[in-house]
Amino acid sequence: MNREREREREREREREERKGRGYVCLERERERERGRERNIK
Repeated sequence: MNREREREREREREREERKGRGYVCLERERERERGRERNIK
């Protein structure tokens, strides 16, 4: 449970960094996250 929270926090941090780089990069990452969630469930 704690590990999940840590992962979420790191993901948010990475997203903030990517926002500075470009929106397209952020969207691509979101799509990848969705794909991963689908595979898990």
